[in-house]
Amino acid sequence: MNVPISIPERPVRERKPDWIRVKAPTGAGFNETRKLMRDLNLNTVCEEAACPNIGECWTKKHATVMILGDVCTRACAFCNVKTGMPRAVDPLEPEHVAIAAAKMGLEHIVITSVDRDDLPDGGASQFVKVIEALRRNTPNTTIEILTPDFRNKAQAAVEAIVTARPDVYNHNLETVPRLYPTIRPGARYYASLRLLETVKRHDPSIFTKSGVMLGLGEERMEVHQVMDDMRSADIDFLTMGQYLQPTPKHTKVMDFVTPAAFDAYAAIARAKGFLLVAASPLTRSSYHAGDDFAKMRDARALQLAKKR
Repeated sequence: MNVPISIPERPVRERKPDWIRVKAPTGAGFNETRKLMRDLNLNTVCEEAACPNIGECWTKKHATVMILGDVCTRACAFCNVKTGMPRAVDPLEPEHVAIAAAKMGLEHIVITSVDRDDLPDGGASQFVKVIEALRRNTPNTTIEILTPDFRNKAQAAVEAIVTARPDVYNHNLETVPRLYPTIRPGARYYASLRLLETVKRHDPSIFTKSGVMLGLGEERMEVHQVMDDMRSADIDFLTMGQYLQPTPKHTKVMDFVTPAAFDAYAAIARAKGFLLVAASPLTRSSYHAGDDFAKMRDARALQLAKKR
């Protein structure tokens, strides 16, 4: 008797809409950026997080350096970075980051990291060393950092980093509070808000920035509430982008948010008083960061001039 064989179906990846398709990375600039990162043993969030804008940014010789290794101690449902036990911190990394910034001729650099819950300070001292190395080697380069939440170590970590005086301090809230248990289980929404509030309290001149992903099942009014929470923490710059599922094992896309909906969110955010808002399907934390920093600086100057 022939017994029918059941063949498991391969998971179907939902087709992306036209507005978030990007060209495959190619070109001399892209290859030069990749070679430089390899030569200096540097990791980038562009690669590790599978950013859709890598082709555009690397062709222009812009890259977001990811310090403290390429293995994260967390396992967020949206993130493509490897999870596990990280290796020892590279003592040469700060100088290598500064060399890369100099060789690429960067006017603005973005530094991020994996979560390092295994380190006594969460990795804050490495951020400080990178900032100091950049100030020594490329003093005209403005510095933007995108840090983890330094769980249970935030107060001391933030104080140390703020003392080193980056130009922009970014920490992403990622999503609405209701979705934290499934999307960002190792973090706490209000702890992240307090972190950014602490930056401003210690040094109001440092720009603060945070971002959220849309398409994870959030409701419109929940997004509006996150905006209000950010403004209560005096956050200057809000970024909003479409969540894209890196692999079938990651959390699914619940909705592809249209460009028109992003425009509507951006208009509401501006009305709530952010100095700058970047909202589009392909917006990411460090996408066009240099241009956005210049816009934010100009917006603050205009704001101060109106108060005189």
